[in-house]
Amino acid sequence: MNCIIRPWKLSDLDSLVKYANNAAVAKNMTDGFPHPYTKESGEKFLTMAMNAPERIFAIEVNNEAVGGIGVHPLSDIMRKNAELGYWLAEPFWGKGIVVDAINQIVPLAFEKLDINRIFARPFGTNNASQRVLEKAGFKFEAHFEKTIIKNGELLDELFYAIRKY
Repeated sequence: MNCIIRPWKLSDLDSLVKYANNAAVAKNMTDGFPHPYTKESGEKFLTMAMNAPERIFAIEVNNEAVGGIGVHPLSDIMRKNAELGYWLAEPFWGKGIVVDAINQIVPLAFEKLDINRIFARPFGTNNASQRVLEKAGFKFEAHFEKTIIKNGELLDELFYAIRKY
């Protein structure tokens, strides 16, 4: 199943709330991704995302926003790096959509941003995200034990990265 990545629009609010308000999605996200995901949460996110249309995109399938993906540049001594983040609605899991979205955003980010490395930090418990990153050409770089706390549980943090060269 193919997707397109595109800037978020105000008209995405209903699908954003519908798909983001899912505990199975939220359990693999930072605490900045609220659960429950309310209309107010969606409005706040859309305001922020629409102010960064070159970095934060909707994942669209069949003319509906079903997830999100973004590249977040770092600063100071890490300024040549950007962090990749993404989520996808549960009904669309296992269909290659996130791999497709990553394969779209990586060349765009390397073209538009002054970076030479994009990294992602999946939880050690998120095997699906690890496989997605590997399928998209990211290389495993590091494993840090029990560095993340999510829902009261200490989890491992993994680093995967892809480089411009």
